[in-house]
Amino acid sequence: MTHTPATHALTDIGHTLGPNVLAANTPAASALFTTAHTALALFFLGMGLYGLAAPARLVRPFGIRLDGAAARNEVRAVYGGFGVAMAVLLGWAAADPADALRRGAVLAVAVALLGMAGGRLAARLAEPPGPWYPSWFYCGVEVCGGGVLLATVMVTTPGPAT
Repeated sequence: MTHTPATHALTDIGHTLGPNVLAANTPAASALFTTAHTALALFFLGMGLYGLAAPARLVRPFGIRLDGAAARNEVRAVYGGFGVAMAVLLGWAAADPADALRRGAVLAVAVALLGMAGGRLAARLAEPPGPWYPSWFYCGVEVCGGGVLLATVMVTTPGPAT
């Protein structure tokens, strides 16, 4: 394994926290994962419900105008329905951390968040988005949220049989 500054930093954190603090079967790891999944579930639920109830207000910070029912319905589907669905997956993961399908559900949400952040970065190459808020703020939320979820999946990945 190649050691980079990041791997050294993670090793230092691991030594500081003590052995196996993030091992999948420890109470500390379980509490940390449940907290992360719950926090992100609440974020998605809030966004989803807001998207369903007030689609025009949700996208207004991006300079998007919704000039008709079809446009509002699209925002309700993409931001509203998708947000609520992601909240359900993460809520399920938080409520039942022992469920065998939890890792797949969390991985799906992590990949979706990182994909959205990647889309924002690709869009940046085509056309600068303007001020820091809202585009870069949400890119940060997506990278952090996706990274945390991906980390919880990676830490709980079963190792090879010995």
